[in-house]
Amino acid sequence: MSSAAQSRLAGEKLTLGYAALRVLENVDVTIPDGKITALIGANGSGKSTLLKALGRIIAPEAGIVYLDGREIAAMPGRAIAQALALLPQSPVSPDGLTVRQLCRFGRHPHKGLLSRPSAHDEEIVDHALAATGLVDLASRPLDRLSGGQRQRAWIAMALAQETPILLLDEPTTYLDIAHQLEVLELLRDLNRNRGRTVVMVVHDLNHAAQYADHIIAVADGGIHAAGSPGALLTPELIKTVFGVDAAVVPHPVDGTPLCLPIASREASR
Repeated sequence: MSSAAQSRLAGEKLTLGYAALRVLENVDVTIPDGKITALIGANGSGKSTLLKALGRIIAPEAGIVYLDGREIAAMPGRAIAQALALLPQSPVSPDGLTVRQLCRFGRHPHKGLLSRPSAHDEEIVDHALAATGLVDLASRPLDRLSGGQRQRAWIAMALAQETPILLLDEPTTYLDIAHQLEVLELLRDLNRNRGRTVVMVVHDLNHAAQYADHIIAVADGGIHAAGSPGALLTPELIKTVFGVDAAVVPHPVDGTPLCLPIASREASR
């Protein structure tokens, strides 16, 4: 349990797949506490599969996921839901549900089966709505929100769950650039000012470079590399993991790695 001893969330010798399709094999992964970790890799590399295994959405074919030093497979669902929240890609809610009603679902792991929301629950919901900038939209149905507002509503639900760990599968998918930045800034605020450990699957390497403290690159059925954006994002890694030629230069504003794909002359003709 060496990896688990270093982190609240870790996996050892994980083999993951679906039926006859094996996606990752003999993978060790450690999620740094109190940091933002980005999972990067080509489509189909296993990023989302790894995230689901860390959240016990899927069970490993082999290996163990540890949460707070315990084997997650043996933990009660309520205990897991009190320690981590996982937001899948494109979550779906019942028609007509308001932002506040969705947010209240985050309190279920802390309640009895038939318990009604208490004053304490409503206070936590209020804090989650305030943290995500949704107080004025609390009574609005989700289907009347913009993409960025809707994603913030789901994050508010996860906040109301009061978990120290947030797992997000492509939280900026289908959002325009303004709403992508809105969500990423929110996640950074939750990490920096509220102490949440954040793990997110990210497609945009420059978003990973700017917002993550730690990057895990998934390729060829395993973890190709892990480390800080400055150490990890190199032209060699981008070529190996994505099959793309790229230049990596310091960002002119904050100095983080800026990844610039290089189009081949043949492709540009």
